[in-house]
Amino acid sequence: MNPLRIAFFTNYYHPVVNGVVRSVASFREILTKQGHSVFLFAQSAHEYKDEEPFIFRYPTLSLPLQVEVPAVIPVSAFVDQLLPSLKLDVIHTHHPILLGQTAANKAAELNIPLVFTFHTQYWEYTHYVPILQEAIQEFLKHAIHNWLKVFMRKCQHIVIPSESIKEILIREYGLEECYTVIPTGTDLTPFLRADGGALRQSEGWQDDKIIVSIGRLASEKNWETLLRAAAQVHAQHPDMRLMLIGDGPDRQTLEALAAQLGIAERVTFTGQLAFEQIPTYLKAADLFSFASVTETQGLVTIEAMAAGLPVVAVDASGTHDIVEHGKQGCLVENDPNALASAITALLSDPLQMKNFSARALKKARTFDINRLGRKMIRVYEQAIQDKKENRYVTLRDE
Repeated sequence: MNPLRIAFFTNYYHPVVNGVVRSVASFREILTKQGHSVFLFAQSAHEYKDEEPFIFRYPTLSLPLQVEVPAVIPVSAFVDQLLPSLKLDVIHTHHPILLGQTAANKAAELNIPLVFTFHTQYWEYTHYVPILQEAIQEFLKHAIHNWLKVFMRKCQHIVIPSESIKEILIREYGLEECYTVIPTGTDLTPFLRADGGALRQSEGWQDDKIIVSIGRLASEKNWETLLRAAAQVHAQHPDMRLMLIGDGPDRQTLEALAAQLGIAERVTFTGQLAFEQIPTYLKAADLFSFASVTETQGLVTIEAMAAGLPVVAVDASGTHDIVEHGKQGCLVENDPNALASAITALLSDPLQMKNFSARALKKARTFDINRLGRKMIRVYEQAIQDKKENRYVTLRDE
């Protein structure tokens, strides 16, 4: 296999912390280790110094939405001059808009293949546009649907993070060929080496049964369901502690809800943590619970399982691609009562907790980043051949 020269285009990269950034960084690291060159084009980051080579930044501005979003301005004379000299084999975009559109234009100009990873259920984020009328929201969802169809037809290949999202794209968009399911891989080493004992002791959590969850504190992550479930669990297990790792626009609302439910002292909001800290916090916990119904992949769930945590989660896309009900944990309907019942039962059954933990770690090992990196290269090689033969992603006409 000849080394490839690849360009990643992404609207978000370090210092932003989210699932897309984690995926981009993981694949860039492993592809580089496997001998390929990966040039990265992303948003500007004021007062942040890149330690990695070959990162090129576009200017940004902040959009006046419900949450501050750094929006890339996809204009750079420097990049326009640079790209032809890189002698790229393929362009891989991680978004369909802003730099995603730039990636599509550059791929066409340079006559090289375009690959797109469908990271997010984009239609679930229209509520951030500050127009709440139902008709406007439906219009936006329809516009996003049409935009995505147009964009995907410009690509040689679609990378999909999970089987459940594949089914959505087949059902809703008529995706017929030129796609591959490749989840984000995990380097298990930090999770295997981490020790949460010192953290439990320093925080005074030695006697607590700690339920942990990770994610952006925003409405699409369904935190209210988890908090209401936690209040019920606390009634049966007074030593329960819920630890929420992450930050976001709904933090104050969620803190107020915890107080309203009478569990404020049993809920720890850690705020945003550096990735290097997360294995230790996961290892300090006893169980991972997740209520989000908008995931495209179960990245944080994989990481929790790599830390040996049994899982109790809402049965939804992304999550049920990772967790097998009754093997690594329990999947339940999207209801606080169902979630609370499953958590309560598991906390009362140490032997089942131990069995789920062992199986969770075994399942996490299947998401080996080295294997998935090689799979991504095969996608690029196929995309290069398809471009030569003028083949593009095909969607079923409505």
